[in-house]
Parts: sequence; structure tokens; C-alpha cells
Amino acid sequence: MTDEDDRRDVRSEAEGAVPEDEQTVTSAEETADDGSPDEGKRKKKPGSFWKELPVLIVVAVVLALVIKAFAVQAFYIPSGSMENTLQVGDRVLVNKIVYHTRDIARGDVVVFNGLDSWDPETQVKEPGNPISKALHAVGSAFGVAPNEKDYIKRVIGIPGDHVKCCDAQGRVTVNGVPLDEKSYLYTDPITHEQNKPSNDPFDVTVKPGQLWVMGDHRELSYDSRSHRGDPGGGTIPTDRVIGRAFVIVWPLNRLDTLPIPGTFKQAAFKATALALPVTPLALGLAGAFPVTYLMRRRRLK
Repeated sequence: MTDEDDRRDVRSEAEGAVPEDEQTVTSAEETADDGSPDEGKRKKKPGSFWKELPVLIVVAVVLALVIKAFAVQAFYIPSGSMENTLQVGDRVLVNKIVYHTRDIARGDVVVFNGLDSWDPETQVKEPGNPISKALHAVGSAFGVAPNEKDYIKRVIGIPGDHVKCCDAQGRVTVNGVPLDEKSYLYTDPITHEQNKPSNDPFDVTVKPGQLWVMGDHRELSYDSRSHRGDPGGGTIPTDRVIGRAFVIVWPLNRLDTLPIPGTFKQAAFKATALALPVTPLALGLAGAFPVTYLMRRRRLK
């Protein structure tokens, strides 16, 4: 090899030449229109979305089931027992967390499980084949199909309440306080006649851990009044309450909230509710003073 060849090799290495066996070849698929290999590498391969879609669906279903189990659940209204407040076919959302932060209140619209407690108010035909059964189970889980084990009613009496019907004006009373129920009792759309608070008289005291519930369509609702022969005397256990219905979400033209009617916010009710926790507290404080006084005298001796 001549000196000239040696000088040529040194010059090539100094200029940064790369040996042929170490050079990288960029394919046509990885090169963009402008010739940039980085641009081409960022392109997704065709069909990647369809491969990810089943995973996304599974994740969405799992999240929906978790939310349904612990937070909010949709329910289908199968009967007219809560008209005009709720119509047949309405879908409502039920808050399952609220009663972990506060007690069940008079006037709440609650969904509860009546299995082994109340007979089904509506009979749901059993699906005839496995596919129909699976679809019905999914529909019940997401509130788009009826479930004969669950009921929706309005709470009229909470534990300790004396619920009676009717007074001289035909009204339901709770602890002697009459309820003005005109804002939610069923009104016939043709005759404009409103249901009476109750056609059947009753006089009950709600036991601890129980609730007295009634539908807004009093002439149609099969509620606490109709179950007085049951072991609970018509009341339902508080631990069977699934949650509070707080909004109608379907159909869209009936989108609305379900607040507690004003009649349940009367001052007389608030005074009664406050008296329960305040009285033991007051008695405790009254008893604490003489006990503390005696203990101090003994220490002084």
C-alpha cells in the first residue's frame, strides 16, 4: 500500500466516515414523505385500534360495575306506583353512598330490596333461553330492565315515628304533624282529580331499624299499608335500603331531580329530630356536675 493510500484512509476517518458494515438502512415504511425516518416511526401500524378496542371495552365494563356496586346505580321503573313523580319506563340514578354520610330522611325516594320481605309488586316474565337470560341480567345490572326484587317508594316514617291516617282533614300525620302532600300525590291527567292520602286508615309506630314507606300513586301502590300482616307490620328494614333516587335520567324529556318535598321540612319535624340527641346530652351534662363536685370534695379531704 502506498503512502498516498494511507493518507486517504486517515482523511476518511477524520471526516467521520462510517464503515459499510456498520451503516443503518432505513426502510421505505419508516420514512415519511419528507424523507425523515423519525416521522415514519411515529406512525401507528394499521389495525392497532381494533386490537385495543376489546381491552377498552373490558375496562369500561369493569369500571361501570365497580361504580354500580359502590357509588351510583341506575334503576328501571316498572310500575305506576310512584306516579306522577315517576312514570313507567323512567330510569333513575340511585346514590348508594349518601346513607353512609347521613341518616335516611322523611320524604326521601328510596330503592330497597324486598326479597323475602314483600311479595313482588310486578311479575317479570322469566327469559326462555340462555341468551335472553344473559341479556336480562346485564340489563338489570345497568338499570335498563326491570328487577322484581327491588322497590321504589317514598319514606313517610323513620324509626320512632308515629304515622297515622287520617286526621279530620283526611291527611296523613307524622308525630301529630299533618303532611301537605299535594305537590307529589298522583293527579289524573284527564279528570285532574288527586288521590286521597289513603283510602285505608292506619295507625303505626315505626320500630327501631324500620321505615314506613308509601308510593305517590296511593290508589295503585302496594306499599307499607298493604303489608301490615307481614312480620314487620308493613315496615321495611333500613339495612335493605340500596340508596336514594336523586335524578331521572331517561327519557331525556323527563330529566329532573328528586328533592325532598317541603312538607317534610316543617319546623315541627326539625324540633322533634333535634330533641332526640339533645335530651341525652343535656341529661349527661346535668349528671356530670354533681359527680364531678363529689369527686373534687373527696380529693380535698
